[in-house]
Amino acid sequence: MAVHNASGDAANTAVRAFLTKVGEHYLDRSYNTGSGKGKDDWMRIKNIVFKNKCAYCDTETESLQIEHLVKFNRTECGLHHPGNTVPVCKPCNKTRKNAQKKDLNWQEHLRAVCREKKTETSYDERYKKIIFHIKKEKYPNLTKDEKNTIKVVCKRLYENIKNEVESSLELYKELDLAFVKN
Repeated sequence: MAVHNASGDAANTAVRAFLTKVGEHYLDRSYNTGSGKGKDDWMRIKNIVFKNKCAYCDTETESLQIEHLVKFNRTECGLHHPGNTVPVCKPCNKTRKNAQKKDLNWQEHLRAVCREKKTETSYDERYKKIIFHIKKEKYPNLTKDEKNTIKVVCKRLYENIKNEVESSLELYKELDLAFVKN
């Protein structure tokens, strides 16, 4: 739960809504993991495909969370799509960074988890399972141009929403001064 809502929070939400819609465009239907067919898809992925185990560490737990393999944000522009979602335990759902302080991609993240848990021999097996899942769920293999187009839209959407929140505050201050405090 957010303690402080900033204009960037609204902008990030708008970006995720856009990435959800793009994912649904390629899926040709909704992927609402809270109800309907989307929920059925998520339950199948979690319970049958990954057998109620974390995709990264293979730990069985009831409290698995949705992980977007390609991050669901304005930087990585991963789509909300069954082929981009896997179940992970809470400890594995924490972002890990490399020496340059950049977020690890899912393959590097998987390797780091396997090293930490001293299960490096399982890396190839888990990697292949995730790759099979991505292909089976038909996550779109976007061209470089498609990825760049999505990034440009995300960047513009983020900036526009953030600026609109700031502009709205300025408008409120003017109206408050003109009508309330006058």
